Amino acid sequence: MKKHKLQIEYLNVDELTPYENNARKHDDDDVSMIENSIEQFDFNDPIGVWGENNIIVEGHGRLLAAKQAGMTEVPCIRLDHLTEEQRKAYTLAHNKTAENSEWDLELLRLQL
Repeated sequence: MKKHKLQIEYLNVDELTPYENNARKHDDDDVSMIENSIEQFDFNDPIGVWGENNIIVEGHGRLLAAKQAGMTEVPCIRLDHLTEEQRKAYTLAHNKTAENSEWDLELLRLQL
């Protein structure tokens, strides 16, 4: 597989297009937690976008939180190297991989 270099670009929130078949849900509490994280730690996880319409591949919750926080632009990475099929698969895989990992409860306790 050909490797590509990620480059962050800042896009206006109104230039981003949510993926219409995004299977991940974000309720108000979830969006508020993301917003709090952005306010506390800054926006350290760019939104992945694809194509000329800047379709969101991953980062729908971050976009909602950014809008809720009054942000007008957000950091993004282009994922145009993906085919349409890869984009669809990555959208699902990106969300599912975080769900599949488990916490080391002892280390978590020490961190808290």
